[in-house]
Amino acid sequence: MIKDLLTSTEKRMKSSLDALRHEFATIRTGRASVSIFDGVTVDYYGTPTPLNQVAKLAVPEPTLITLQPFDPSIAEAIEKAIRKADLGLNPANDGKIIRVPVPALTEERRKQLAKKASQMAEGGRTAVRQIRRDANEEVKTMEKDHEISQDDSKRALDDIQKMTDRCVAMIDEVLQAKEKEILEI
Repeated sequence: MIKDLLTSTEKRMKSSLDALRHEFATIRTGRASVSIFDGVTVDYYGTPTPLNQVAKLAVPEPTLITLQPFDPSIAEAIEKAIRKADLGLNPANDGKIIRVPVPALTEERRKQLAKKASQMAEGGRTAVRQIRRDANEEVKTMEKDHEISQDDSKRALDDIQKMTDRCVAMIDEVLQAKEKEILEI
């Protein structure tokens, strides 16, 4: 019973970390990467659709991203969605291909992005702590219902805390790497 709880808690914590890594991929760092468009949705015939499902994305050179819409009639909608996403990018549409130059980041913009990454990491830490809280409550309920002993309960709570500490440390490492990547000139 405790083993199952610890396994599911660890899985949930790892999925929080994976979600944070995915979120970090959407922060642009001055190099062209199609992952910065992961959160962008296009109004495709009244349905919000992820950008990568309505266009072919490519990085032909380090400072340029090209988008080739599968349906050329939505090129303007794609351009509008990119501008609305507030990524600091200025797409140029020639009717068939949308070119998005990725300008070098200013020092001020780098600091803003580092701050945004820090806020995302704090959200990840909060999610991990919430998972810990849920698992601790479950252990305490098991002890109260006499399903497990006090010793087992204490051991489980210690294991959950160790898992939490490891996961928070990993979040901090991922944040440091992302901040370094952002602030690197």
